[in-house]
Amino acid sequence: MTLTELRYIVTLAQERHFGRAAERCFVSQPTLSIAVKKLESELEVALFERSKNAVQLTPVGERVVAQAQKVLEQARTIEELAHEGRDQLHSPLRVGAIYTIGPYLFPHLVPRIRDFAPAMPLYLEENFTEVLRVKLRQGELDAIVIALPFSEPDVLVRPLYDEPFRLLLPADHPWRDLPQVAPDEIKETRLLMLGEGHCFRDQVLESCPGIHSNRDGNALVTEGSSLETIRLMVASGLGASVVPLSATTHIPADGPVLVKSFAAPQPTRTLAIAWRASFPRPKAIDVLIDSLGRCAVTGGAA
Repeated sequence: MTLTELRYIVTLAQERHFGRAAERCFVSQPTLSIAVKKLESELEVALFERSKNAVQLTPVGERVVAQAQKVLEQARTIEELAHEGRDQLHSPLRVGAIYTIGPYLFPHLVPRIRDFAPAMPLYLEENFTEVLRVKLRQGELDAIVIALPFSEPDVLVRPLYDEPFRLLLPADHPWRDLPQVAPDEIKETRLLMLGEGHCFRDQVLESCPGIHSNRDGNALVTEGSSLETIRLMVASGLGASVVPLSATTHIPADGPVLVKSFAAPQPTRTLAIAWRASFPRPKAIDVLIDSLGRCAVTGGAA
């Protein structure tokens, strides 16, 4: 059976007249009649009772026509989904980001996406890199924003921009008057860091030598659950911390936390976007990449 045949029997059931049904289907009456008889022969059951003056559904015909209507509705749904697929900027885009990116990136990303693709709402998620990796691979997310290095089979990765690190100090810290701080000096002060599982913690340990090996008490490492929580602990005077530049753009210059830049070589991280090579909406990825580039914080200005 075909969708055309199903459309014929649904129309005939509504019109109860071969001539009017054929007219509605834009075919000749013999064409519609032959198609209905062919379907009845295939199903080996009579769908209609035919008389000289009327066409009536048989009991089984009523059930078949009811099901045919459902099939035709589902076919229209498939056509609508295909139309959305052709319009790649119409349906939601599911974007993930690691915890040290999402809170600072998403507030800028959402309005930019709406400027470029107002009919493409965003589903946003923050998580650890390894969780985002699994969700991307399983199709639960369409694209993720992570820090390099990152690799995954059948996943495309494009670097976005380099983001420098900054040092947060309490307002009364002994280094408050220094214009810059060398990365290898960080081991000399009490440092507040993110806990295990955050890739940014590993990047700080790699960029600031000696933190993980100092045991003399001057560089006591206290773990925090988020960069915002750590910023509050710095403000309270508990210690210093290293954060990405984007986490400092909302910190007032005259507040309880001082933001210091690093002397060369300045620690940085490279942010990147990753998406499945098979993802069928490349235009959506292009809009996302362009919007992310416009949100870049690379040296003090977004």
